Amino acid sequence: MILLPAVDIRGGKAVRLVQGDFARETVYNDDPLEAAESWVEQGARSLHVVDLDGAVAGRPENLEHLRRICRAVDVPVQYGGGLRDVKSVREALGAGADRVVIGTAAYTDVDFLDDVIRTWPKRVVVAVDVRKGHVSVSGWTQETQGDPAGVIERLQRRGVSQLAYTNVDRDGTLEGPDVAEVERIGSVVRGRFVYSGGIGSLDDLRALKATRLVNLAGVIAGKSLYEGRFTIAEAHEALQD
Repeated sequence: MILLPAVDIRGGKAVRLVQGDFARETVYNDDPLEAAESWVEQGARSLHVVDLDGAVAGRPENLEHLRRICRAVDVPVQYGGGLRDVKSVREALGAGADRVVIGTAAYTDVDFLDDVIRTWPKRVVVAVDVRKGHVSVSGWTQETQGDPAGVIERLQRRGVSQLAYTNVDRDGTLEGPDVAEVERIGSVVRGRFVYSGGIGSLDDLRALKATRLVNLAGVIAGKSLYEGRFTIAEAHEALQD
């Protein structure tokens, strides 16, 4: 299991939201590249880059920042936000992303989902963002009636093997993950998934490691790193086998 530091981009800056609320934003760095380089210098082995502007606009808005980051760092970068057609996915991969994270369009356009899974089977991750017990879309602004476990099973029947699961209600709160929820999701996922939402301490990371879920490939952390709750080196130690 690895740690993926988050670089969330909005208005050209590295920010973090609380519970996906755009009105509760904290700017941590005026340049996303500086944030990315800082994490890699501290030992990050992969990065999770989110185009918040793109998530709302429905098209990528920060590909140039992605390009700058991918040119500057030598670790894999996964990128999501506004990727709702094949052209956008191709542009993100062309900008240097190792993997792309598909959200809204995975639920609203099955032909698109089938297309990208068929074309880039190892490079597509589908986001399962959960708010109030239901999957949410459109930059966390719209809730669906989708039960997370049922949604994951349907995605897997379409060939999805990599997932990014976020508990939006806990995201940015530093209050810790719902470990029982993670275990429930782990029992459904047949491929691999990464988790985010509420990571606030090394004990949170240890609790996720203690689940011994072989399909839990990584943990995304943002605010806890920016606010110095732990270092990347300490996170690696907490998560290592």
